Amino acid sequence: MEKLDTKKFLMSICDANGVAGYETEAGELIAAAFKDHGCEVTVDRLGNVIAKKAGRASGNKAKIAFYAHMDEIGLIVKQLDKNGFVRFTQIGGYDQRTLLAQEVIIHGKEKVYGVIGIKPPHLSQGEEGKAVKMHDMLIDTGYSEEALAKLVKVGDIITIKRSAIELKNDHIAGKALDDRACVGVMLECLDNLKDFNHDADLYFISSTQEEVGSQGAVVATYGLEPDMGIVLDVTFAKTPELKPSQTCDMGKGPVIEMGPNIHPKVCGLLKDAAKNNGVPFQIDVMTTGSSGTDARVVQISRTGVATGLIGLPLKYMHTSVETISMKDVTSTAKLLSSFVMGLNGKDWEAELCL
Repeated sequence: MEKLDTKKFLMSICDANGVAGYETEAGELIAAAFKDHGCEVTVDRLGNVIAKKAGRASGNKAKIAFYAHMDEIGLIVKQLDKNGFVRFTQIGGYDQRTLLAQEVIIHGKEKVYGVIGIKPPHLSQGEEGKAVKMHDMLIDTGYSEEALAKLVKVGDIITIKRSAIELKNDHIAGKALDDRACVGVMLECLDNLKDFNHDADLYFISSTQEEVGSQGAVVATYGLEPDMGIVLDVTFAKTPELKPSQTCDMGKGPVIEMGPNIHPKVCGLLKDAAKNNGVPFQIDVMTTGSSGTDARVVQISRTGVATGLIGLPLKYMHTSVETISMKDVTSTAKLLSSFVMGLNGKDWEAELCL
């Protein structure tokens, strides 16, 4: 098996189209990568990619599910306007301030390229200088109305035309790192475990539709009924304009979450795994019963799942220039593989009793 290049893998899947509800292109790349790493891979009716790595234990084996959502926020064609212009709306929580002057790809019968234009400042007056609402924006494709209608229809998906780039200090930036960065974490965890035996059966779930309600995680968890669920999602990293109390540090490791949405024993096992294996980590406390991630629906599936949540620091969330540190990806993957190995020989049912 060729050595995993997590950065290369991440940059390839982030460039792929995978808007919530339309994740097929990204999902095919992800499924192929997990198959290449020896997993049994299935795709369910909602498009979740579920990769299984069997454990060595016999009898009543623990089932541990790791989750990272592979969908991204995006746009969708709402109306074809005169002279080759396209009106659109959003899927997921796009910040409309970031859309003006962006290049886009309309995924029609073939890829159609366009730009979201804006009136020149020289010709703008008064209120026109303020932020433009999404419903007032238009995509300019350059096509005639008749030619465009042969390629594009209402309901076609639109993504920002953006290729992931490498920054200094082993940082990368691009679209869809929320949350495909954590898909990369899961694959690196699997790579870490390739030469080791673990007791538990492991399931790596690249879930769909998190950005519009976590429907993918609902279905995957209901069908699998895991004993433990560890959800991986991005969290807010420090930038100069944000309050330190609302953020975490990039480059200082994963953020282990605590609070009502989190099983305290699972949280303790994660912290122990980090401490015992020299993995740097940070702590965040959530005071509500919903973390705003797949962890909420995992926790309350069927009769309940013992759930943990790990945050990966990310800057500029829900933009096309989301930024992460590969150092955090590596340390988070090490935390997961250390957690898995730390369960060997343990009575997992007793470990989960409150």
